[in-house]
Amino acid sequence: METSSVRSLSQLSFFLPKPNRNKAYPSWPCKKPRTTQPTRLYCQKMYVPGFGEASPEKKAAKNLHDFFTYIAVRIVTAQLESYSPEAYEDLMEFLSRHSLNDGDKFCAALMRESPRHKGLAMRILEVRSSYCKNDFEWDNLKRLSVTIVEESNIRLMRDYVVETSPTAESEK
Repeated sequence: METSSVRSLSQLSFFLPKPNRNKAYPSWPCKKPRTTQPTRLYCQKMYVPGFGEASPEKKAAKNLHDFFTYIAVRIVTAQLESYSPEAYEDLMEFLSRHSLNDGDKFCAALMRESPRHKGLAMRILEVRSSYCKNDFEWDNLKRLSVTIVEESNIRLMRDYVVETSPTAESEK
């Protein structure tokens, strides 16, 4: 009898499961392995290295959180300008001394400035929450983000091709 030299794909060594190198990410979004096959991960999402302390979504959420504070400050200053010039001047003077890069740090400093500033800070917190929950268009954000990425990729690839391709003048 002849022995067959053909092996099934599951017996080849390069199909053996690889050790899970992502032990630092226990919440990695993967399906449970099938029990009839060797241990393999069937992932639905890309692994993004370098975000050990937070996911990219968490970092984006933090940036949006700070942006919502900025929007709330703009809304409150516009409101104050028309009906409370004194409070408007107080807030504008505080803005000239404090950065809005970290929304929570800004609001904490505003609360501790004076009782009048505490009221302004509470108003900013209220507007920030309301804007985030009711007025921000989350679907529009996703649509615009995808559109911007696609258009940018196309533009960059087109520019690269134009730069690296020989032109009709150089062929003459």
